[in-house]
Amino acid sequence: MMRRAAALALVAGLTAACGQQGRPTSEDRAGVEASHAPESTPGETSPLPNVAGSIRFAVLGDAGRGDRRQYETAATLAAWHATFPFDFVLMLGDNIYAAGAPGDYAQRFERPYQPLLAAGVTFHAALGNHDPPGQEHYPLFNMGGHRYYTFERTDASVPLRASDVLFIAIDTVALTGEQLHWIDEALAESDADWKIAFFHHPLYTSGRYQFGASRVRSALEPLFVEHGVDVGLSGHEHFYERVRPQRGIHYFTSGAAGALRQGDLRPSQWTAAGFDDDTHFLLMEISGDVLYFAAVSGTGEVVDSGRLAAGAR
Repeated sequence: MMRRAAALALVAGLTAACGQQGRPTSEDRAGVEASHAPESTPGETSPLPNVAGSIRFAVLGDAGRGDRRQYETAATLAAWHATFPFDFVLMLGDNIYAAGAPGDYAQRFERPYQPLLAAGVTFHAALGNHDPPGQEHYPLFNMGGHRYYTFERTDASVPLRASDVLFIAIDTVALTGEQLHWIDEALAESDADWKIAFFHHPLYTSGRYQFGASRVRSALEPLFVEHGVDVGLSGHEHFYERVRPQRGIHYFTSGAAGALRQGDLRPSQWTAAGFDDDTHFLLMEISGDVLYFAAVSGTGEVVDSGRLAAGAR
């Protein structure tokens, strides 16, 4: 198993230092097929196939404002759930912008997502730099008291060929050498068909946090490449960006499920597609060796969608 003394030295005790709308580009690297035609009705000619037995989930970043914008976006997400019944949600940090009192969790999580909670949807959180202390113990975030953890799901949509998916939650707020050692071992021990990492601070960004992203990238990307991570999901930047595949890994920034900085996305060499005109969330579906994705605005418009293949390196 790899041991990177240089990487550990770089990040020991590291705390991540961490307008125009991004337009989809005409080029997408091998392994990605993208579409950008908008839709306004959930489920109507959806880019998501909704295959029986597939793994279906949503992704929310920087949601926990507790304001009108968050509640309206949450209502749109619930409307999509009616026609695309995802089983769980990945939360990418800054889940609760508050001190962490019980009322804060009620206002910024339990009430806006009550229809999904009532439908049995589970939430799995990563920590952000604005989250209150002790959030890993909040039971509805399913963190088990740990700041970083894994869980697995099995895709049964392809007859006689089940696919296992490893989800690994990473704490980029306190990215210590101890945690890097744990990430190394957790990824090395998994033989899952898909490996999906989710965390708060991006490795690549066309927004304001590029310096912090370079430091997180130096720590995490060697591990991701060595152990075959397929997808990296982050928040922190308050917009949507799909990054061109980097060293075979597909990165998405989804940090505007409540917070929003219009005009903060400045398309760069990293940008495959982007959106900062409104809040948004991501919907994803894994069926066999294909992952389908759709970025949906707060008003329900699909602003980016496509499909990618596992292990397309």
